[in-house]
Amino acid sequence: MTAPDRLSPGDPAPEFSLATDTGDTLSLTDLRGRKVVLYAYPAAMTPGCTKQACDFRDSLASLQAAGYEVVGISPDKPEKLAKFRERDAITFPLVADTDRSVLTAYGAYGEKQSYGRTVTGVIRSTFVIDEGGRIERALYNVRATGHVAKLRRDLGLD
Repeated sequence: MTAPDRLSPGDPAPEFSLATDTGDTLSLTDLRGRKVVLYAYPAAMTPGCTKQACDFRDSLASLQAAGYEVVGISPDKPEKLAKFRERDAITFPLVADTDRSVLTAYGAYGEKQSYGRTVTGVIRSTFVIDEGGRIERALYNVRATGHVAKLRRDLGLD
Protein backbone atom coordinates (compact mmCIF):
# COMPACT_ATOMS: atom_id res chain seq x y z
CA MET A 1 0.00 0.00 0.00
CA THR A 2 1.29 3.46 -0.84
CA ALA A 3 0.66 6.81 0.77
CA PRO A 4 -3.00 7.76 0.43
CA ASP A 5 -4.30 10.51 -1.83
CA ARG A 6 -4.93 13.57 0.28
CA LEU A 7 -7.79 16.01 0.09
CA SER A 8 -7.25 19.73 -0.42
CA PRO A 9 -9.39 22.81 0.26
CA GLY A 10 -12.15 23.08 -2.32
CA ASP A 11 -12.38 19.33 -2.94
CA PRO A 12 -15.81 17.76 -2.47
CA ALA A 13 -15.93 15.91 0.85
CA PRO A 14 -16.41 12.19 0.20
CA GLU A 15 -19.96 11.16 1.09
CA PHE A 16 -20.54 8.61 3.80
CA SER A 17 -23.38 6.84 5.54
CA LEU A 18 -22.11 4.96 8.60
CA ALA A 19 -23.39 3.32 11.78
CA THR A 20 -23.00 5.45 14.90
CA ASP A 21 -22.26 4.72 18.53
CA THR A 22 -26.01 4.86 19.23
CA GLY A 23 -26.96 2.35 16.53
CA ASP A 24 -28.31 5.01 14.17
CA THR A 25 -26.89 5.85 10.75
CA LEU A 26 -25.29 9.21 10.05
CA SER A 27 -24.69 10.50 6.54
CA LEU A 28 -22.73 13.56 5.49
CA THR A 29 -25.85 14.70 3.62
CA ASP A 30 -27.68 14.74 6.99
CA LEU A 31 -25.32 17.56 7.98
CA ARG A 32 -25.57 19.59 4.77
CA GLY A 33 -26.12 23.27 5.51
CA ARG A 34 -23.90 23.09 8.60
CA LYS A 35 -20.14 23.21 9.00
CA VAL A 36 -18.65 19.89 10.07
CA VAL A 37 -15.44 19.00 11.86
CA LEU A 38 -14.80 15.35 10.98
CA TYR A 39 -11.86 13.92 12.83
CA ALA A 40 -10.27 10.52 12.19
CA TYR A 41 -8.65 8.64 15.03
CA PRO A 42 -7.07 5.16 15.19
CA ALA A 43 -8.83 3.41 18.10
CA ALA A 44 -11.41 4.19 20.76
CA MET A 45 -10.38 3.97 24.41
CA THR A 46 -6.65 4.35 23.78
CA PRO A 47 -4.85 7.14 25.68
CA GLY A 48 -4.26 9.54 22.76
CA CYS A 49 -7.67 9.02 21.20
CA THR A 50 -9.36 9.48 24.58
CA LYS A 51 -7.48 12.75 25.14
CA GLN A 52 -8.48 14.01 21.70
CA ALA A 53 -12.14 12.99 22.08
CA CYS A 54 -12.34 14.64 25.52
CA ASP A 55 -10.77 17.82 24.10
CA PHE A 56 -13.46 17.90 21.40
CA ARG A 57 -16.14 17.14 24.01
CA ASP A 58 -14.91 19.98 26.22
CA SER A 59 -14.89 22.41 23.26
CA LEU A 60 -18.18 21.24 21.77
CA ALA A 61 -20.39 24.06 23.07
CA SER A 62 -18.17 26.78 21.62
CA LEU A 63 -17.70 24.90 18.34
CA GLN A 64 -21.47 24.46 18.02
CA ALA A 65 -22.02 28.12 18.92
CA ALA A 66 -19.77 28.97 15.96
CA GLY A 67 -21.85 26.70 13.70
CA TYR A 68 -19.70 23.55 13.69
CA GLU A 69 -20.90 19.97 14.21
CA VAL A 70 -18.26 17.50 15.40
CA VAL A 71 -18.12 13.88 14.25
CA GLY A 72 -15.43 11.33 15.15
CA ILE A 73 -14.62 8.46 12.76
CA SER A 74 -12.61 5.31 13.40
CA PRO A 75 -12.52 1.69 12.24
CA ASP A 76 -13.98 0.54 15.57
CA LYS A 77 -17.28 -1.35 15.70
CA PRO A 78 -20.36 0.56 16.90
CA GLU A 79 -20.43 -1.47 20.12
CA LYS A 80 -16.92 -0.33 21.07
CA LEU A 81 -17.83 3.25 20.16
CA ALA A 82 -20.86 3.02 22.48
CA LYS A 83 -18.60 1.93 25.35
CA PHE A 84 -16.23 4.81 24.55
CA ARG A 85 -19.12 7.30 24.54
CA GLU A 86 -20.45 6.01 27.84
CA ARG A 87 -17.07 5.75 29.57
CA ASP A 88 -15.91 9.25 28.61
CA ALA A 89 -19.26 11.09 28.28
CA ILE A 90 -18.68 11.83 24.60
CA THR A 91 -21.49 14.15 23.49
CA PHE A 92 -21.08 14.12 19.71
CA PRO A 93 -21.55 11.31 17.17
CA LEU A 94 -18.89 8.66 16.68
CA VAL A 95 -19.16 6.74 13.40
CA ALA A 96 -17.83 3.28 12.60
CA ASP A 97 -15.92 2.82 9.34
CA THR A 98 -15.16 -0.85 9.91
CA ASP A 99 -14.05 -1.49 6.31
CA ARG A 100 -11.96 1.72 6.30
CA SER A 101 -13.43 2.80 2.93
CA VAL A 102 -14.40 6.28 4.13
CA LEU A 103 -11.09 6.79 5.93
CA THR A 104 -9.35 5.78 2.71
CA ALA A 105 -11.49 8.18 0.63
CA TYR A 106 -10.46 11.01 2.96
CA GLY A 107 -6.78 10.04 2.72
CA ALA A 108 -6.79 9.14 6.42
CA TYR A 109 -5.90 5.47 6.05
CA GLY A 110 -2.70 4.15 4.54
CA GLU A 111 1.01 4.04 5.10
CA LYS A 112 2.38 6.12 7.95
CA GLN A 113 5.46 6.28 10.11
CA SER A 114 5.16 4.89 13.63
CA TYR A 115 8.22 4.75 15.85
CA GLY A 116 10.51 4.76 12.82
CA ARG A 117 8.67 1.97 11.00
CA THR A 118 6.33 2.18 8.04
CA VAL A 119 2.96 0.73 9.01
CA THR A 120 -0.54 0.78 7.55
CA GLY A 121 -3.25 2.32 9.66
CA VAL A 122 -5.41 5.32 10.46
CA ILE A 123 -3.64 8.64 9.96
CA ARG A 124 -4.88 10.97 12.70
CA SER A 125 -6.54 13.72 10.65
CA THR A 126 -9.14 16.47 10.89
CA PHE A 127 -11.34 17.80 8.11
CA VAL A 128 -13.37 21.00 8.22
CA ILE A 129 -16.23 20.68 5.76
CA ASP A 130 -18.27 23.72 4.70
CA GLU A 131 -22.05 23.98 4.52
CA GLY A 132 -22.03 22.89 0.87
CA GLY A 133 -20.02 19.71 1.49
CA ARG A 134 -16.60 20.94 0.36
CA ILE A 135 -13.32 20.58 2.20
CA GLU A 136 -12.36 23.84 3.88
CA ARG A 137 -9.32 22.42 5.71
CA ALA A 138 -7.62 19.02 5.54
CA LEU A 139 -5.16 18.49 8.38
CA TYR A 140 -3.11 15.27 8.35
CA ASN A 141 -0.80 13.73 10.95
CA VAL A 142 -2.20 15.90 13.73
CA ARG A 143 -1.20 15.33 17.33
CA ALA A 144 -3.74 14.00 19.79
CA THR A 145 -2.69 16.48 22.45
CA GLY A 146 -3.17 20.17 21.73
CA HIS A 147 -4.80 19.68 18.34
CA VAL A 148 -8.26 20.93 19.32
CA ALA A 149 -6.82 24.11 20.83
CA LYS A 150 -4.81 24.74 17.64
CA LEU A 151 -7.87 24.06 15.48
CA ARG A 152 -9.92 26.51 17.56
CA ARG A 153 -7.24 29.20 17.04
CA ASP A 154 -7.06 28.45 13.30
CA LEU A 155 -10.87 28.77 13.05
CA GLY A 156 -10.71 32.11 14.87
CA LEU A 157 -12.62 30.85 17.91
CA ASP A 158 -9.96 31.82 20.49
